[in-house]
Amino acid sequence: MFRRTIPTILAFVVGVFMIVQFFVPHPVLQTLYNMVLDWKQVVFGCVLIVGTLTLVRHHAVRIRFRKQGYGYSVIALVSLFAMVLAGAVWGIEKGPYPWLFDYVQIPGQATMFSLLGFFIATAAYRSFRARNVTATLLLLSGVIVMLGRVPAGEHIAVAGVSLSDLATWILDYPNNAAKRGILIGVGLGMTSTALKIIIGIERSYLGKGD
Repeated sequence: MFRRTIPTILAFVVGVFMIVQFFVPHPVLQTLYNMVLDWKQVVFGCVLIVGTLTLVRHHAVRIRFRKQGYGYSVIALVSLFAMVLAGAVWGIEKGPYPWLFDYVQIPGQATMFSLLGFFIATAAYRSFRARNVTATLLLLSGVIVMLGRVPAGEHIAVAGVSLSDLATWILDYPNNAAKRGILIGVGLGMTSTALKIIIGIERSYLGKGD
């Protein structure tokens, strides 16, 4: 009982406090709010430790039982401990840490995002099919934006307007209008979920067991 009741009470108290301090700028509430922010950093540090231990445990189990692709787990653990050791012994501004960061991690990230770009392009090729009016508009907009983002788009004109300018107009007006509508929906969903957690209707974060 206490494993579910006490977290629900804490969620209610903290949630109500965060709402009140936002609308009532009293010095006492601001002091408490800053204290909560400081505690958030402490909790974040604990979560980071737990996440790291969970990551090590997960890959250690994969290596122990020789699961498919366990070689990648070996690379992940070696990379993790190498970065931690380099930062702890030599610091993050000298020694092997900046070299590993600049010449291993950053190129790896660039490679990953490059592959992601090809994946997005192939997914767009499979999805952009003019099956109806909406799909046709999406196809035309995607083609115009992709061509308008490259240097050649400045030299291609439609009805006297370059594809670069047309792509900018699409991104600034229709795209922004749709994006703001989505953000409003996301904000309303976050607000409703927060209220359900504060009131105690939503308790999935407590787990299934008592």
